[in-house]
Amino acid sequence: MTADPGSAVNRRPLRSCGATAALSVALLLSSCTSSGVRGAAGSGGVGDPLFPSLGNGGYQVRHYGLDLDYDIKKRHLDATADLTAVAKTDLRSFQLDLQGLRVTEVQVDGEKAEFSRKGHKLTVRPAEGLRKGAEFRTRVDYDGTPQEMKDPDQSTEGWVKTRDGAFVSGEPAGSMTWFPGNNHPQDKATYDFTITVPKGYTAVANGELRSERTAKGHTTFRWHSGRPMASYLATATIGRFEVHTSRTPEGLPLYVAVDPAEAKASKKPLEKLSEIVKWETKLFGPYPFASSGAIVDDTPKRIDWLALESQTKPVYAGAPDTVTLVHEMAHQWFGDSVTPKTWADTWLNESFATYAEWLWEEREGGKTPQQQFDALYKDTKDPDRWAFPPGKPGQAKNVTGTPVYERGAMLLQELRNAVGDKTFFTILREWPAEYRYRNADAQDFIDFCQERTDEDLEPLFKKWLYEKGKPELTD
Repeated sequence: MTADPGSAVNRRPLRSCGATAALSVALLLSSCTSSGVRGAAGSGGVGDPLFPSLGNGGYQVRHYGLDLDYDIKKRHLDATADLTAVAKTDLRSFQLDLQGLRVTEVQVDGEKAEFSRKGHKLTVRPAEGLRKGAEFRTRVDYDGTPQEMKDPDQSTEGWVKTRDGAFVSGEPAGSMTWFPGNNHPQDKATYDFTITVPKGYTAVANGELRSERTAKGHTTFRWHSGRPMASYLATATIGRFEVHTSRTPEGLPLYVAVDPAEAKASKKPLEKLSEIVKWETKLFGPYPFASSGAIVDDTPKRIDWLALESQTKPVYAGAPDTVTLVHEMAHQWFGDSVTPKTWADTWLNESFATYAEWLWEEREGGKTPQQQFDALYKDTKDPDRWAFPPGKPGQAKNVTGTPVYERGAMLLQELRNAVGDKTFFTILREWPAEYRYRNADAQDFIDFCQERTDEDLEPLFKKWLYEKGKPELTD
C-alpha cells in the first residue's frame, strides 16, 4: 500500500499499501458473536492481535465464485457468492464476515441452511453437520447498497462510490462490504468474478479477463484469478475507463484501466510499468502471477491514501507517480504472493516495497539505500518514525503507520550491512520463492535469514523490529 505523504494519515502506501465509527470499534473487539457457542461451532475471529474479530475458525476457503450485478444509478447490488471450503474440524455451524447488505438465502451443499446476523458476522447452520476434512459448498444470495467503511486510522476503504461507479479496496477489512467470506489474510483462495454493469461501463477485477459480453443494455465481465489471494487484495472496481491491453517483451499480459480525468497525468508513469516489472523480476525472482496491470480512478477527496496493491492490478486513487508504481508492484511478491499470517506482520509487506523504492531511486541516479537510511535516521521532523516498533504495532490504527514502512526498510538496510550484498540480494530472491503463494510471519523471516549467514542476527532484529524508541547505531 502507499499513503499520501501529505496526509495526516500515516504513510499508508499508495495505499498498499482500510464503515462507520461504530464498525471501527467493532473490529477491535474480540469476537462476541460466538460467546455462547461451544464444541462444533466455528469461531468468529482467528485471534489476530490487531483485528481479533476478522476472519473465522473451523474451515479454509479454497475458492470464491462471486456473481455481482451492480446498478450504478441506483447504487444497488444483487449478488451471489459461492464458496468452496474444507472443514478443519467437525462443524455444526460456521461464520462468514459480511458488513451490511441483506442476506436472502443461504445454502450448504444444495440444501437450505438457517442463518443469523450479528454485527459483521453471518452465522450459518447447515441442515447436516460438516465432518472434518469434508469439502463443502456454501451459496449466499444477498443484495443492497454496499457501503464504504472507516478504518481505525480514519482512512476510508471498502465499496467507495464514485461519480461513475465504485472504487473498491479492502485493506484491512473492506472486502466484507461487498462479499461474504473468511476475511483474514491467512485464508487465501482462488477467485472467479462475474460482474454485470450497464453498457458503457467497465468492471475490473483481479486476474485475467475471460470474457466480455454485452446484451440488453448490460455488459458482463468474467475475471479469473487462479493463484491464492487474501480477501483484502480483491477488487471489483467499476467506472467509465479507458482500457489499454498489451504485453511486456517477456510476454506477460498487462491490463490497464484509467479514468479519463487521470489519463494525462498517468501516461508517463504507466508507460514504465513493463520496465518496472522486468526490473523487479531481476531483483525478486519470477513474477508470481499470470498477468499484471493497474486501475487508476478519479476518487472522492475522502480517499486520502494513494494506492493499494490489489493482486495483479493495484488500484490507484488518482494518477500515480513512478515510485508509487514501483512500490505497489513490489507488493506482488511481498504481500500478495507471500502474505503475512496476521496483521501484526504488515511490515513484511511494507518494508520490502519501501526498500524497492530506495533501490529504484538509486537506479535513477538518486540516493543510495544507505543514504536514505542516514537521512531518515538524522531527521528530527517526523517523530512518528519511532512511535512504535514495526514488529509490535500494538494498535489497529498503527497497521500502516510510518514505522511499518520506514523503520521496516531501515531494518532491511541494517540486514544488508550485516550479511553483505551477495547474501542480502539472495534473500530478496529466495524469500518470495520459498513462501510463494503462502503465509509467513516475522519469525519465519528471521529464521530464513539466519540460515543464510554465520552472523548472529538476533540482536539486529530485536533492536530494529521489537524494541521501543529510536535504535542506537553500532559501529
